[in-house]
Amino acid sequence: MTTDETFISHLVELRARLMRACGVLVLGFLPCAFYARELYSLLAQPLLEKLPQGGQMIATEVITPFFVPMKVAMMAAFIITLPHTLYQVWAFVAPGLYSHEKRLVLPLVFASSFLFICGMSFAYFAALPLVFEFITHFAPEGVAVMTDIGRYLDFVLTMFIAFGITFEVPIFVVILVRAGIVSIEKLKAVRSYVLVGAFVVGAIFTPPDVVSQFMLAVPLYLLYELGIMVAGLGGEPAAAPVYQPANGKDTGHEPEKAETGEKNG
Repeated sequence: MTTDETFISHLVELRARLMRACGVLVLGFLPCAFYARELYSLLAQPLLEKLPQGGQMIATEVITPFFVPMKVAMMAAFIITLPHTLYQVWAFVAPGLYSHEKRLVLPLVFASSFLFICGMSFAYFAALPLVFEFITHFAPEGVAVMTDIGRYLDFVLTMFIAFGITFEVPIFVVILVRAGIVSIEKLKAVRSYVLVGAFVVGAIFTPPDVVSQFMLAVPLYLLYELGIMVAGLGGEPAAAPVYQPANGKDTGHEPEKAETGEKNG
């Protein structure tokens, strides 16, 4: 098979995988769209519980009451169908991986999706209620706290993404160690810098209040320590063997033929 034929076959395979992922996403969106209003009410609950008596949310644009719940429904459908989407990604890249890479990638893919959902859950159940409690408590007298539903959705999505990526820190640490980019000793040596960086990240990606910054920075650092612990369980990656030819001269690498038998599929 020529290079052009191989490239076209990859494009056809990619197109098929994308269509399957999008098709399942649409199927997941249909029932979520039917309950779009209830889903938005559930998403808005952390703020509604903290609003003073008589406080409410508002819509400042004509089409906002329709499109915002639909966006929430699409977000819910994406989360529900995420395992299938990740499987399609895995099925596309798997033929080009070695056997040891396949054993590592699949657990990491599903662990990363699980941790991302855990980060969103932590933001919803722990961070958002504290943030809204802080904000409504410092609202001046005579100021009615009424948030636009579109702006609220943008704020919540930002928090979800920030906390979701934060909870991916153990995955990043494990990948860096297993790929041989950074050693565990080096990761331990830069702990103090990571701690400072965690608070910088918390100050950038959260509202300007101390509570939300701590809610992001502290889990980020603890998850960094967890990543070091998990990476240490597997040990440092073994160094690549040095090829020694028959004439006794060290070329520093094996010939290409020695590697062709390692690939699967």
